[in-house]
Amino acid sequence: MSSTMPTAGATSEAIALAGWRRLPPEYAIPDYPPSLAEAREYCRRLARTHYENFSVASWFLPARLRQHFFNVYAYCRISDDLGDEVGDAGAALKLLDAWEGELDACYSGTPRHPVFVALAGTVREFDIPRQTFADLLRAFRQDQTVTRFPTFGNLLGYCRYSANPVGHLVLYLCGYRDAERQKLSDFTCTALQLANFWQDVSVDYGKGRIYLPLEDLGKFGVNEDDIAAARNTPEFRRVMEFEVTRAREWFRQGLPLAQMVDRELAIDLDLFTRGGQEILNAIEGQDYAVLGRRPVISKPRKLALVARAAWGKLR
Repeated sequence: MSSTMPTAGATSEAIALAGWRRLPPEYAIPDYPPSLAEAREYCRRLARTHYENFSVASWFLPARLRQHFFNVYAYCRISDDLGDEVGDAGAALKLLDAWEGELDACYSGTPRHPVFVALAGTVREFDIPRQTFADLLRAFRQDQTVTRFPTFGNLLGYCRYSANPVGHLVLYLCGYRDAERQKLSDFTCTALQLANFWQDVSVDYGKGRIYLPLEDLGKFGVNEDDIAAARNTPEFRRVMEFEVTRAREWFRQGLPLAQMVDRELAIDLDLFTRGGQEILNAIEGQDYAVLGRRPVISKPRKLALVARAAWGKLR
């Protein structure tokens, strides 16, 4: 992502307006709030027309929770796009500020954006702390200024805000609020984030970011020029093997959570965990040479994962 900053004479309003113009028109905050029915349909449509993974997972959710998951997904989706799709760090920060203003309005009872009109009922029904939503915005703000991570600990600190809050939101919706389950969820969500990072090394570099810890690159004798030139050297492949093994360990530590939740959530946890592990398998399958050749899960493997989850649901 470009880190271009606005010109000195640009006003905050002009910067924000330029940012909104780079996003789908329906993302903008309207002058007046929609009806609750319109807001819920907005979230439902957004969830169903975006990522396949969410659409698949939603098949296995209890009907009573489906709209609430749509509402939370819509918040996460737009929050992510505000940070990642604007193409200008200054504009993205302004939009994230405006979005957090709507989050505040959601908790005070005066939201205008359809996501927050719908989300307000979810927040009340499940007593979701505001900070859980705000933590995600912290990560997306960090994306505008932090593009390298010196240590794995630094990367885990980022995942604490970029990935782990999503797991907490899911637990809240399913009626779980305890620290033990949240900790196990953090292992799984961090592992999923790591798997996505290792899958997208070249994609992320194209946005100006490197999520591979710099200390690990140095330990194995890899430099940034190798990533820029998509050189899958033996040293780079050893780094990736090391990171894949590390991600597998985080998945392993999160596995007990499936035994501590109801069957429907356990099926979704299993589906997402296996999906993340399949990404790691795909990386391994091409001998860790991910630069310039993004590893993907084959369609037959995806179908097998869904069929397995569907069989678990039927049983």
